[in-house]
Amino acid sequence: MQQQEYLAKLYSNRFNLQEQQAKAKLWKVLIQQFLQQYVGRDAVVLDIGGGYCEFINQVQAREKYLIDLNPDAKHFADPDVQVMNIDVLDFEQRKTLSKKFDRIFVSNFFEHLRSKEELIEVLAFCYEHLNPGGKLLVIQPNFKYSFREYYDFIDHHLPITHISLEEVLKTIGFRIDVMIPRFLPFSTKGRPSSPLLLEIYLKLPIVWKLLGAQLFTIASKPA
Repeated sequence: MQQQEYLAKLYSNRFNLQEQQAKAKLWKVLIQQFLQQYVGRDAVVLDIGGGYCEFINQVQAREKYLIDLNPDAKHFADPDVQVMNIDVLDFEQRKTLSKKFDRIFVSNFFEHLRSKEELIEVLAFCYEHLNPGGKLLVIQPNFKYSFREYYDFIDHHLPITHISLEEVLKTIGFRIDVMIPRFLPFSTKGRPSSPLLLEIYLKLPIVWKLLGAQLFTIASKPA
C-alpha cells in the first residue's frame, strides 16, 4: 500500500463524517476565541499537515495555503485555499516551494515524525519559509502531560515536551513569544466536547492546568 493511500484510509477510519463535522465546529470556536488574534487578517498563512482543513478553511487571512501528504486534502479545502501535496522532508519536493509566509500553523503533526532529525528538518523548513518577523504557531501533544495515552494512536512516533520543543526552536534561531505547556486536552474525542464547553474552557486558563495535555507556542523569526 502506498503511503498516501495508507494515510487516506487511516484518517477516514479514525474520524467518521459526524466526528469531522463536530471537529470543524470546535475549530471554529478555537479560531474565533483564541487563534485569530495571533494570525492577522492580512497575513499570508501556511498550514502544514492540516488535512481536514479545519483551521485553514476557517481562519481569516489574505492568502491561505495548505501542505499535506493526504491526497484527499484538496477535497476538504475551500476554493480560496491552495493545496500542495508535497513532502517537506523530501529535498527535491521542498525546493520547488519558493513562497514566503507571515504565519505558519502546525497542529498535531510533529508527533507523527519518526525522529528528532526529521523534526529539525521541518522546523528549519518553517524558519526558511517565514518572512522576517513572521511567526510559527504550534499546537502539539505534550508528552510530559499525555504519556499515558500518547501511543494510543498507531501513527504517533516522536515524544515531544514543551521543554524539548523550546530548546530546538531556539537552536534553529526562533525567539519564543508564547509558551503554554498545558493548553487543550489531548484529544477532540475527550473534554471539552461541545463548542459551548470549549468557549467556556478557553476563558478559564486555570482549568488548562488540570485538563490540558497539549501545548501551545508562538515562535518568531527575528526581523
